Amino acid sequence: MMQAWGIRARVILVAVVPAIVLAVFMTAYYTHSRITDLEEAYRDRGRAFARQIATATEYAVFSNNREDLRRLLDSARAEEGVRGVFISDIAGRELARSGIISSEMPLLSAKRSFDEGVGQTLRFYEPILPTRLDVDLLAFDDVQQGTTTQQLGTVILDLSRTRLDEQRDTLMWTGLSALMLVLAGSVLLAIRMSQGVSEPIRNVAEAVGRIGAGRLLERVEVRGGGSLKRLAVGVNDMAERLQGAHEDMTRRIAEATAELRARKEEAERADIAKSRFLAAASHDLRQPMHALGLFIAELSEQEHPPATHRLVRQIAASAEAMENLLDSLLDISRLDAGALQPNIQPTPVQPILDRIANDFHIWAEERHLRLRVRRCRHWINTDPLLFERILSNLVSNAIRYTDNGSILIACRPEGDALRIEVRDNGRGIEADAQELIFQEFVQLDNPERARSKGLGLGLAIVRRLTQLLDHRLSLRSAPGRGSVFGVSARRVAPETPPSLPPADRQPGSLHDVRIAILDDDPLALESLNSLLCSWGCEVTSAAMPSALIDALAGTPAPDILITDYRLQEHLTGLDVIASLRHAFGYQLRAILISGDTASDPLDRARAAGVPLLHKPVRPAKLRALVQRMLASDPADTPD
Repeated sequence: MMQAWGIRARVILVAVVPAIVLAVFMTAYYTHSRITDLEEAYRDRGRAFARQIATATEYAVFSNNREDLRRLLDSARAEEGVRGVFISDIAGRELARSGIISSEMPLLSAKRSFDEGVGQTLRFYEPILPTRLDVDLLAFDDVQQGTTTQQLGTVILDLSRTRLDEQRDTLMWTGLSALMLVLAGSVLLAIRMSQGVSEPIRNVAEAVGRIGAGRLLERVEVRGGGSLKRLAVGVNDMAERLQGAHEDMTRRIAEATAELRARKEEAERADIAKSRFLAAASHDLRQPMHALGLFIAELSEQEHPPATHRLVRQIAASAEAMENLLDSLLDISRLDAGALQPNIQPTPVQPILDRIANDFHIWAEERHLRLRVRRCRHWINTDPLLFERILSNLVSNAIRYTDNGSILIACRPEGDALRIEVRDNGRGIEADAQELIFQEFVQLDNPERARSKGLGLGLAIVRRLTQLLDHRLSLRSAPGRGSVFGVSARRVAPETPPSLPPADRQPGSLHDVRIAILDDDPLALESLNSLLCSWGCEVTSAAMPSALIDALAGTPAPDILITDYRLQEHLTGLDVIASLRHAFGYQLRAILISGDTASDPLDRARAAGVPLLHKPVRPAKLRALVQRMLASDPADTPD
């Protein structure tokens, strides 16, 4: 407890305790001595008074004159403190008494002088002895008492202790008052002394506190000498050094901040330049890739000799790999540019899992892996297309880095959320590399940068998409024990899927479907025209909006219009769609195709209710969208 005391309290304690101890000792000694002296004096008075009564009553006792005895005793009773007087003969018989004789003590016949006390009464015993006079003496000065053994009687004197107790109490109160005065004086003196010792130290402590709070200009007033002076001077020196160090540190921090800001701005400019380069490069590559994919799709549907058919498959595989790499670059550039806006809605999980299992089971079998999908009846709040891309990238990554074994896709409820996991028993990931793999162009097991293993953008896209959708991404992995990637999304109540109207044609058939095409790129226009014709469609195509309007004049209205976003004559595909809808007088079905990754085309297409596909468009995706649009009523197409 005393360890927590301040210096002032300790100084007061050191000054007060010895004074208190000495004062208590002296007061107790003085009071005890005075009380002892008072009591002894009171007893001496009682003995002398009893002896006087014995001498005065000698003759009356001898003559058995009880009347004289009573007068003598009444006279003695008048003395202060006398409670009672009792005289008995040698046989103990009462001769006379005056006042109150205490019954707490027996009445004894004393042979000698003695006293005793009980309660508030002191009792004195004095024997009555005869006095012998020597007539031969010339003077009567010498009187001898008690020269014979013949005792005449006994005097018993009871004195009250009240007066003695009052004097003792007065003495004790006087001592206690003196002790309190000494204590008060000691405390005042100790406080005065402590101020002289503790105030300079307290000033130093307060100054140190203010310096510690950042007020480095604070200084301690130097007062006194010795250790206190050295302490104040030392604190001031420390404050000077701290102020210098703070100013130097502030200058260095300002310089480092300016350098960091410059580097940050340089990095941001480099990042913007990289995003622009990726967007421009992917835009220029998408045009020929778009046409190439459509030509390959048309070519693969024709009859070929086995050798030619194998060559077509290899070309298609190479083109697909190139499209996948281009799609990754496209996704990264769109995410960096902020051009991707999610369409959050209640989504069933099982259809997404079914599509992923259907897309990847052949690749998994080719690598002798088992792809398993556990059924999931839950719905989540997400963008179904972007969420499917997340799981596709995770499954693709698991297949690519698992040499043998199996891959499992499973769901697990976690409170209000649903956790979708992709588990594999592949190579695993070191703990210090688990954050690194989510960066762009990072591939741990691909130092030779083999394109068969991708660009290293899959997990970077996964992280960006989960952040965009406000989903939680997690990873558990250990070398040699596989990996578990998890994506947690908020669960929602299942909804009743809308009923689809009966199809007017056989599912999958596009025969006699009238489709109008508008694209200012001749290669892209020719490839799309050739592919749609191979599907059995009636195609009207043009490179400029005015040419398409002229070509459609006097002909039945098309079922679907497929147009590029950016066109000649300073028009966009949305402008052409609006003109044709006004000309035909109904809500013409339309599809936009664009190689632009900026957010403006996507926002305008979404506002107009027109689906937008980014080049290169995969034939299967285009055909599925055409089938879905043909199954819907044109009047139901959103504006």
